[in-house]
Amino acid sequence: MPAKNPRTASDSTATRTPARRTKATRAPRGAEPGANDTLNRRADLVRVAARLFREKGFDGTTIRDIAHAVGMRSGSPFYHFANKHELLMAVMEEGLRLGLERTRDALGDDTMPAAERFRQLVRVHYGILHDTGSDFIPVMLYDWRSLPSQYKRRIIELKDRYDAIWQRTLDDLQAQGQLRADAKLARLMILGAINFSATWYRAKPSRSARAAAGRVDLDELAAQTVALVLHEARPS
Repeated sequence: MPAKNPRTASDSTATRTPARRTKATRAPRGAEPGANDTLNRRADLVRVAARLFREKGFDGTTIRDIAHAVGMRSGSPFYHFANKHELLMAVMEEGLRLGLERTRDALGDDTMPAAERFRQLVRVHYGILHDTGSDFIPVMLYDWRSLPSQYKRRIIELKDRYDAIWQRTLDDLQAQGQLRADAKLARLMILGAINFSATWYRAKPSRSARAAAGRVDLDELAAQTVALVLHEARPS
């Protein structure tokens, strides 16, 4: 995983026993009153932490910063998370969960041709990185090295499930002669290139500034990425 430039450390985060994680933001049936509020506050913390970690880096963001942005007292986040590392893990986990959900929704059933699946995968991945509020995966790319090994197992499990969807599609493209490169290397190179766009891509400006800037939107960026990779047979 690529690491971001070092930042000033500002928060002591001694590792404690991880708190129980909740995967949904909806209270279970029969939950005590106030469970929805607790889950919603947890979701707010994860969302705001993702934004601040992306803007300032993990080391440059304190629990006090996150609590203040959510409107909590400085110690309140520890009710939901044992420490800042666990909150970082929750940010990465949420990004992968949303990525898997969006990818499966885009692909639908298994009848979609491999080339179209690839187009959908590329476009969805750009959206995961650049759509409004999509701070979760860039944090994973920038701050993976900040996550202690005991917190990485769950993230690696989710990432493997996401990578498997890409791998099946690229294997199919290779079998059909539409991919020149080795399928596994292709997955690593393509995802690496798309992920790197988190460091340079900016959203398309207003129409008046567009011509001068020469920028492209995510649909155009995805289409050009696909064109670089796919070897599609021309009609005779």
